[in-house]
Amino acid sequence: MLKKKLNHMMDIKPSRDSLGGVSIGAEKLKIGELAKLTGLTKRTIDYYTNMGLLEAERSTSNYRFYDRSCIEKIEYIEKCKKRNQSLEEIKKSLQEKEAEEIDILELRLKMKGLEKELNQVLNQKGDKDARDLLKKGLSKESFSLIQSLLLLLH
Repeated sequence: MLKKKLNHMMDIKPSRDSLGGVSIGAEKLKIGELAKLTGLTKRTIDYYTNMGLLEAERSTSNYRFYDRSCIEKIEYIEKCKKRNQSLEEIKKSLQEKEAEEIDILELRLKMKGLEKELNQVLNQKGDKDARDLLKKGLSKESFSLIQSLLLLLH
């Protein structure tokens, strides 16, 4: 049922609330639009928001705007409910999932920084000289790990 509604998502225009010609919430959904797309009631979405399962942004006119990622979260919540998980358990698993995503993002950013530093060292000296310098300063395992991580980043 949710997939059918998602197919009609393109029919709903992005919500906009304008203030002096400035658009806010261009890629966001109002609570009614989110309810229509997911098949939930506004009251249920409001309850999930108050519990911290969903996040909403408020406009100056006090409209709630939801990111489109809330559709996936609601789908996940509903699957978990069918497996008889409590909303508190679902909230905890969502928080853990978000924390993992943040950790992965931080790791990628650190690796990008290391890659940049490594490239700077390689560019400062001739490639062969720089590689020899790096090999002398690092264990074989560390050097291999850096090379593997650089491959994973690309």
